[in-house]
Amino acid sequence: MRLMRLDETCEMAGIKKTTDYKMMNEGIFPKPVNVGERAVRWVSTEIEAWIKDRREEREALAGE
Repeated sequence: MRLMRLDETCEMAGIKKTTDYKMMNEGIFPKPVNVGERAVRWVSTEIEAWIKDRREEREALAGE
């Protein structure tokens, strides 16, 4: 597990920064953790779990 910056998070998830924040506000993307007064980071395992959930949803829909 490691803490990732926004650009790393977006690259891993295959999304843009605006999409990241939009989905966080909608409650469908992991929220960052505060690591300083003006710094946040995303937990890599939470992003990996989010990606895994999307893959499982895709496979479930393909099986219908």
